[in-house]
Amino acid sequence: MSDALEAISSKASVNFSYSSSLLNLQRKVNLNYSNRTLKEIITELLGRQLKGLSVNGKQITIQVSGPGGNIKGNVKTSDGKPAAYVTVTIKGLKSTQVDAHGNYHFKDIEEGNYTMTSSYIGLSTQHKQITVASLETAVVNFTLAENSEQLNEVKVNGKKINKFVTRKSETVAKLPLNNLENPQVYTTITNSLFNEQITTDLTDVLKNTPGILKMQGSIGRSGDGAVYYNLRGFPTRISMIDGIAGQTNGDIDPANIEKIEVVKGPSGTLYGGSLTTFGGLINVVTKKPIDTLGGEIGYTTGNYNLNRLTADIYGPVNKDKNLLFRINAAYHKRSSFQDAGFRKSTFIAPVISYRLNEKLDLSLNAEFYDYEGTNPSIVFLHRTRKYIATTPQELNYDWNRSFTSNDITLKAPATNIHGQLNYKINDSWTSQTSVARNTRKTDGMYQYQFIRGKTSDDLVERNVQLQNYEGTSTAVQQNFNGDFKLAGMRHRIVAGLDYLNQTTYNNNSAIVKFDTVSAINGKLAEQYGNLTRAKAEAKIAAITGVGTAGAVIKNYNSSNIYSIYASDAVNLTDQLLAMLSLRVDRFQSLGTINLATNSQQANSKYSQTAISPKLGLVYQIVKEKISLFGNYMNGFSNVAPVSQPLGNISGTFKPQQANQFEGGVKMDVFSNRLSFTASYYNIKVKDVTRDQTVRVEGKDYNIIVQDGTQLSKGVELELIANPLIGLNIIAGYSYNDSKLIRSTKELEGRRPASAGPSNLVNFWASYVQPKGQLKGLGVGFGGNYAGKYLSGNSLTTGVFTFPAYTLLNATVFYDTRRCRVGLKVDNLTDKLYFTGQGVLSAQMPRTISANVTLKF
Repeated sequence: MSDALEAISSKASVNFSYSSSLLNLQRKVNLNYSNRTLKEIITELLGRQLKGLSVNGKQITIQVSGPGGNIKGNVKTSDGKPAAYVTVTIKGLKSTQVDAHGNYHFKDIEEGNYTMTSSYIGLSTQHKQITVASLETAVVNFTLAENSEQLNEVKVNGKKINKFVTRKSETVAKLPLNNLENPQVYTTITNSLFNEQITTDLTDVLKNTPGILKMQGSIGRSGDGAVYYNLRGFPTRISMIDGIAGQTNGDIDPANIEKIEVVKGPSGTLYGGSLTTFGGLINVVTKKPIDTLGGEIGYTTGNYNLNRLTADIYGPVNKDKNLLFRINAAYHKRSSFQDAGFRKSTFIAPVISYRLNEKLDLSLNAEFYDYEGTNPSIVFLHRTRKYIATTPQELNYDWNRSFTSNDITLKAPATNIHGQLNYKINDSWTSQTSVARNTRKTDGMYQYQFIRGKTSDDLVERNVQLQNYEGTSTAVQQNFNGDFKLAGMRHRIVAGLDYLNQTTYNNNSAIVKFDTVSAINGKLAEQYGNLTRAKAEAKIAAITGVGTAGAVIKNYNSSNIYSIYASDAVNLTDQLLAMLSLRVDRFQSLGTINLATNSQQANSKYSQTAISPKLGLVYQIVKEKISLFGNYMNGFSNVAPVSQPLGNISGTFKPQQANQFEGGVKMDVFSNRLSFTASYYNIKVKDVTRDQTVRVEGKDYNIIVQDGTQLSKGVELELIANPLIGLNIIAGYSYNDSKLIRSTKELEGRRPASAGPSNLVNFWASYVQPKGQLKGLGVGFGGNYAGKYLSGNSLTTGVFTFPAYTLLNATVFYDTRRCRVGLKVDNLTDKLYFTGQGVLSAQMPRTISANVTLKF
């Protein structure tokens, strides 16, 4: 053999022949070599494994493996469409990408046993065992758990085309429907927008949703201290994480959010009445593990002592990549723009997923959020006389004053734990079992102000309360999803069972008046600085237990909700889809126990049953491009019984009902570069309770009746466009007309203070250089307009108006494969504006944030 090698090494090439009984042919080969071994060259040219090589003089005899077999197949998504460009791998040997039709073909594979995988970055990986026989073709097909819309979403985002669009949702209808198939209106905010806008506060990114406005900042107080938003004329808050109960008394850190789904309109049919409002719901979708090892670490700083550190690490745990993990963490601290106030939090969210086999996978995630801060400055409007000042400017307050101190704080930690088991029953049916446990607490001092005085608004009364609260939610949800054809029509069905247990524990002091101070600019009284934690606790201790005003609130409440629901999206034709949905909901209050007296509160133990239907129609006038839709949707809210002053008047009520009729058009055109939705809605709420005075035998009695009605109607427009490569635009407009048709004398015929502004506009445009030396360099500009808003509106007080305002924001950033840096300015013009229902809360002035993120 050495002679043969010397002969080869002395020439540029060598001609030789070989024969094989297995191949039954002869072939002449001209070998050109360049720093390669003879074995490497022969193996490459023959396409066989070299089993032996012998030399007789200059005659080389080569022994190679026998003729191999072939492997071919097809990869499809769960909805039966080709999964183009997915990677198929023969473990330890070679891999290929399937073509545009989902087909692949491996040729001349040595006989033996192999493991094959089908994968796409960010999606699930499938494994199959295969035996290859000589001169035979094995067929191996794959069906991904994802549907075609999910696969397209990954590809589109990877190419940075219309990166703010998500065309499907598994959550909104609890079915895998794309936007054009869904008769309901919803907005999805993607993680791409979070990064581009350097999001440190969830409210900032929600401003990109048409028709949504923050009504209350995170104040941490017991029961309702979370951020409240207005949606279609009704207050709502984030109450769901991954489609199941998840709440907080504080805020929600954006570090673990993959996207946010803002679902418009009453959604009681699929989600019940306890976690939704008549305006809609907000669902947070968390980040999931992926099978590629990587991550990023980021730091954001800015004015008002902003310091934020984040980390996101993910990857496989084992070689088979069927055990995956991800962990997100954040530390956040920022001071108020006022003379006192801050918020700080730590957050960690681990998640692990395990694919046991092709049919069964499970995941377990948790979120641990620890929060402490002063509640934002809140000034309540006077409630028992006509307003003197009718706008914030007329009050002439110094809004840089907070009326509090940095030791008046509330702690509001929250924990969410969620487990999910997915099982593929057969090609048509899957099962999803979810269990969630949510715990939220409040511990500390709540503080706020009231405008006092009969002839002037100069004075504000400062009030304090010690709060100790814990709320828990335990949710169990079982869904069966089907996708099959019946009588020639495609049916996508979800049938589910819901169980939700909610408990609350309160151990709060009385609300105690601390003092009264002047609020007029330049005339603040000396006692302004007297408020401290020690003095407030002493004041509470001196009053608590003295009379009704000093009574301690110490109680426990528990309730169970049992629900069954079903929804069927049936394709009557390829272009006409009908959705039929129904829910039966049984609410059971187990009562409120006064822990001080060990007695049950009157009328606190009761049960109610609600039936909630939903109907929808979608007609795609241009298939997969333009659809017309209409829906009837229902929401409901349970109403507790009351004690009436007259024995012949019932104090038992039925659930309030909200019924929406909506119609509009959805478009996804120009190769997915333009997504547009326009809709008109009409929501009528009936069976609202209200006060009414009745006169019996010459005496007036104040009773509660259930005949109130509220009407909320409006128009919403949303545009998401990618007119040029690198240029992305988000724009929206909403108009809402809300009125209390039948209510108390004080409110009847008026726009509710909870309805927010009539007009809202949102806009954001960004451009990222797609190629060249400046590839990844981007700029963004946008803002929000809010029309005038009636924060107070009643017969007794008159109208208190927040003026219309416009906020402008801008950012510049540079995003590469290994790092991202950015600078963001919010409220460029340093506009003074307010939020609140019946209260005034001044919002942040101009803020600057700078971020650097390292990716690996």
